[in-house]
Amino acid sequence: MAANCLVDTGAIIAYLDRRDEWHELCRDAFAQLHVPLLTSTAALTELFHISKRRLEEGVVWTFLRSGVIVVGTISTDDFPHLHALMSRYAYRPMDFTDATLVLLAQRESITRIFTVDHADFETYRVSGRRRFTIVPVTRP
Repeated sequence: MAANCLVDTGAIIAYLDRRDEWHELCRDAFAQLHVPLLTSTAALTELFHISKRRLEEGVVWTFLRSGVIVVGTISTDDFPHLHALMSRYAYRPMDFTDATLVLLAQRESITRIFTVDHADFETYRVSGRRRFTIVPVTRP
C-alpha cells in the first residue's frame, strides 16, 4: 500500500507524548489518517534525538515497528535538489529534514503532511506551486 501522507518529527513526538501541547490534536488527527505515512531517515534521526529527553526509546521503536511508517529513500543523487530547496527557502531557514520531506512530496506527488510545524509547511510548495494540506488543521 502506497503512502498518501507525509509525517514530520514533531507530529510523531506529539502523538506519542501525552504531555505535549499538541498531543490531543495529533492523536485525533492520526486516527483519521490512512497508513502507512511516509517519512525520511532525517526525520527519524530527529525523532530519536529529540525523544531521548521525552520518551522511552521502546515507545518509539514500538510505534515504528507497528508498520504505520514507511521510509522514503534519499540518496547522494538527491543532494543537488536538497541544496536547491534549502537555498530557495533560506529566509525561513529550511532545515535538512524539511528539505527531505518536500523532496519526497515532489517525488511521490503527496501534498498532505502530518506536522505541528505549520509555519514552515504553509510556506513550502510542492514542485514550486502546490500547497501542503496540513494535518492537524488547527493549533493548540
